[in-house]
Amino acid sequence: MKKHFFAFSLIACAVGVTLPTQAFAVKLYGAGSLRDSLTEVAESFNEKYGIPVETRFGPSGLTREFIEQEFSETGKSADVFASADIDNPQTLFEEGLSEPVVNFTSNRMTAVVRSGIGVTSDNLLNFLLKPEIKLGTSTPIADPSGNYAWEIFDKANQIKSSNSQILKDKALQLVGGNPNAPIVPNGKNNLVYFLEETKQADIFLAYYTSGKTAQATEGGENLQIVELPVYLATKANYGLTTLKNADPDGEKLAEYILSQKGQEILAKYGFSAPSTSVLEHQGAGGILLAVGIAFILNKKWIKKQLIKIDQAR
Repeated sequence: MKKHFFAFSLIACAVGVTLPTQAFAVKLYGAGSLRDSLTEVAESFNEKYGIPVETRFGPSGLTREFIEQEFSETGKSADVFASADIDNPQTLFEEGLSEPVVNFTSNRMTAVVRSGIGVTSDNLLNFLLKPEIKLGTSTPIADPSGNYAWEIFDKANQIKSSNSQILKDKALQLVGGNPNAPIVPNGKNNLVYFLEETKQADIFLAYYTSGKTAQATEGGENLQIVELPVYLATKANYGLTTLKNADPDGEKLAEYILSQKGQEILAKYGFSAPSTSVLEHQGAGGILLAVGIAFILNKKWIKKQLIKIDQAR
């Protein structure tokens, strides 16, 4: 009996040693406009490292409030926050809830126009100001896309001082957290639904990437993406931060988003390079640049890179 027990103990011990450890999921909160691109980045990250990623996407302003609420209630939130602006993650940093913010990718605002209207960059403002043209936007404060739309309206005052207020008064806040906005059926693309199906809007101020996604969606083939004229042009710089008490694997995910592979995936969806370029680590100079950009992400990682610099000298 003792022999059998001893043999069983050895087997149990061996099993305990050889069984792989189950990886815990990294939590990524991201802007709604990043849903498709960062979902692919997360899948690529999981393929490479075997670390699953749990995602949550929505308006960045509301997401920032949700993160603050989670910290208030439990002292923990997601590991990484990828916002459609710099201000929301910067607020978390100033509250002591995250590391400093990196601009990890950029977007731009465009006018997405339903078929059959004939809008161009040159006549866009005239169309926006027409009383009969229904203008769709996201919701300011709750969603950066709404803030960018209001920024466009303010720029329109360069042409005539009353333009901004006219546009703000007529704007229909159809997405981005407005509690009074119409409900979009599950599985429907917002822009296709409002511009082509219900025609609740004729022109929608939205990200370039959102317009591209809508065009690739069934029913959105005839939507037109109109670039804003130079005097209305508005860039959207996206901010990335690791949150307080983040799992080390979360820091690794943030690094992966900044890596060449992460940047290639973002570019595939129409995002443009961040204001500060993120380059592959090429010798000591490349490492110094990457360290400067990724300072927020992993203090241990930075120390490792500095050791590499010393070795390269």
